[in-house]
Amino acid sequence: MVLVWIVVSMVVVLLNIPFGYWRENVNKFSWQWLLAVHFPVPVIAFLRIWLGLGWNWTTFPILVGAYFCGQLIGAKWQRLWRKSMRVSGCLPYDIVRFRWIILISR
Repeated sequence: MVLVWIVVSMVVVLLNIPFGYWRENVNKFSWQWLLAVHFPVPVIAFLRIWLGLGWNWTTFPILVGAYFCGQLIGAKWQRLWRKSMRVSGCLPYDIVRFRWIILISR
């Protein structure tokens, strides 16, 4: 059961990185910001139900911590790349563009 919690926590972190990246690029409390913050929540709830993890109060700190960790990593990633290149609000697009810039500069 501990392994399931570790896997779910990692999925939650990885799911929230692109949303944290997007959230950092939009105005605070705009509809895009609200989507970036709240869209992953139903996915996390679906994971809890689908895997039968339950709704014990002791499990909330784990997933809430993973949620905020993913959002923070995405936001920091966006700020870091903003210093070195023009960025959009879409992490996959910026990753491809960043790799393209590296290939061209060789």
